[in-house]
Amino acid sequence: MKIKHIFVLLFFFSIKISSQISPDNIEIVRDSYGVPHIYASTDAEVAYGFGWAQAEDNFKTIQQAYLAGNGSLSKLKGLEGASADFLVQLIQSEKIVNDQFHTLDPKFIELLYGFTGGLNAYADKYPEEILESSLFPITPKKLLRYTQLQLFISNGAADLVGGIVADELSWPYEINQDTKGSNLLAVSRSKTGSDETLLAINTHQPLEGPTSWYEAHLISDEGTNIIGATFPGSPCIFTGANEYLGWTHTVNYPDKADIYGLEMHPKQKDIYMVDGELHKLEKFKAKVFIKVLGFNIPIKKKFYRSIYGPTLKNKTGYYSVRTPSTFNINAVEQWWRMNKATNFSEFYKALEMKALPGYNIGYADRNDTIFYISNGKIPIRNKGYNWRDVVPGNTRKTLWDSYYNVKDLPQVVSPKSGFVYNANHSPFKSSGSDDNPKVENFASEMNFETYDNNRSTRLLQLLEEKDQIDYERFKTIKYDHQLPSPLSYNYMDLNPLFEMNVDDYPEVAALLTDIHNWDRVTNVESYGAGAYAILYYNLTPFYYELPEDRVFTHKALFEALKVTKSYMTTHFKSERVRLGEFQKLVRGDKELAAFGLPDVVTAMRGEDYKDGKIKITHGESYIGLVRFTPNKTYYESAISYGSSSRPESPHYSDQMEMYLDFKTKTMSFDRADVLDSALDRYAPK
Repeated sequence: MKIKHIFVLLFFFSIKISSQISPDNIEIVRDSYGVPHIYASTDAEVAYGFGWAQAEDNFKTIQQAYLAGNGSLSKLKGLEGASADFLVQLIQSEKIVNDQFHTLDPKFIELLYGFTGGLNAYADKYPEEILESSLFPITPKKLLRYTQLQLFISNGAADLVGGIVADELSWPYEINQDTKGSNLLAVSRSKTGSDETLLAINTHQPLEGPTSWYEAHLISDEGTNIIGATFPGSPCIFTGANEYLGWTHTVNYPDKADIYGLEMHPKQKDIYMVDGELHKLEKFKAKVFIKVLGFNIPIKKKFYRSIYGPTLKNKTGYYSVRTPSTFNINAVEQWWRMNKATNFSEFYKALEMKALPGYNIGYADRNDTIFYISNGKIPIRNKGYNWRDVVPGNTRKTLWDSYYNVKDLPQVVSPKSGFVYNANHSPFKSSGSDDNPKVENFASEMNFETYDNNRSTRLLQLLEEKDQIDYERFKTIKYDHQLPSPLSYNYMDLNPLFEMNVDDYPEVAALLTDIHNWDRVTNVESYGAGAYAILYYNLTPFYYELPEDRVFTHKALFEALKVTKSYMTTHFKSERVRLGEFQKLVRGDKELAAFGLPDVVTAMRGEDYKDGKIKITHGESYIGLVRFTPNKTYYESAISYGSSSRPESPHYSDQMEMYLDFKTKTMSFDRADVLDSALDRYAPK
């Protein structure tokens, strides 16, 4: 029998099994914080229960995400959803998924059918919660189309598309450090001085929405027993730990997307030239909707495709965007394989799929292996071009079609220093100085980051401060919320603020004194942290007037301080404001004082809220603290709000106080422990 015929049989077999899933064979156990622990015999059955549980907690968010991924969000939101709908049609995710669906593992396809089956079963039972009927039934392909959109955006390719549309092709562009970004940290037993290997999961995502974290515990008789978090609408864990190993991610910034300027024929319409050969652009029309008096009115926008990729025309010409995420659909399958790994070799083999287009990975396991890699599907590019600029789209020399192997990416395994870390900074500063990858060993065309930031500077200082790091100190490092001295922003130099003579600026003397006397700890009671925070959020117009060296002058800072003083007296009737008065964690009727600032280890970033206050929207979100011993794994966690996005749920905001007090809840891999704290047990039906 041919391999193709075997695959077809396996494929239809998997569909048949998933369609026969009985909810009575699945148990959802909700613990005292509402976290779902899902038990079943098979991974597909667990996925069914996972889909149901996610719908119970996040059905609206999931639907909006899938609508965006399937080019239909504008049917619901009109112009607000149009850009996502256009992007998903521009990258032709429907065609990509249809063409490559056969490349997925049949067992994974079975899991996808189980997960979407759970979502559809929930929709059948609660049709009044359906936002847009055309989305249903949800299928594995619809799920994967949404994944393609998310990966395209996370690769930075959507920003390139935005630049083409806006006629703003200003390269080489600056990579600003991610001040609200994530941290990863792993420490081996040589550093802990005990039988514990430690991992901190500390990804800083939006606190709400389609890329916020959802916590769960998945258990099957097929070897799955994993605790962690994922995005709403995703069928497996994206960051977490099983009984043997764990991992987490931070965003990395190698060159993951390129833009090409096409050379158009001077006389023939829609003809471009590559190495002297003529090629005709493929033409398409994307359909989006705007709402007029409650009716959906279709609007069409033209786009093209060249041999380089999706193509758009603006005032200056035709430009194509090329990024690895549009060449495979296996990213979620790779995460699933990472879920199933039981040792470092199996985990590394999952990475060798090269399906994840980016993300740093920090790893630890019960065998005391710690590991860091600046992971990604990085193209092998020809030398001689500025790949951070618009590259010529008139030669196949720029048309990459192969990728570096995982072993050829910056990485550290079991370093002598006993630790690995990352805070969205350089992969060449990921451990002790003697263990770090060397920048000269990697092609410049990869364009890996080489900078530090405040979080990375502070983390390294704390990691090297003492010879040993026990679990209590490990938690202290993870929860550190102090800015380093000097400051280490890579896009501006704010250190002159601390060099200003207070007597020279009597108009802002009280404000400047609080900042100078500040210990740089961003706690809620601090006046210095409050003054600095309000200044930071009022710096934007002054930032855009910085000189080429990006150093703030005392004159500019004086003007910014006067604006800050006016802001404080207008909104708070005082020249002294505590951080917790200005900065709030808000959900429902809860408004709580929040610690942190952009680019401290416990990073927090907010947006305008009311009465001069800001509301935290990004930063500390899902927190997992994992201890691996040779025979047992211990897991603690917290999330910024709670396990449900439904305001009527008791778990809508029940973790907020714990989270703000730097505390965690205990999670367990053992069924007996889970049942001890169970508030509810039921089948998904």
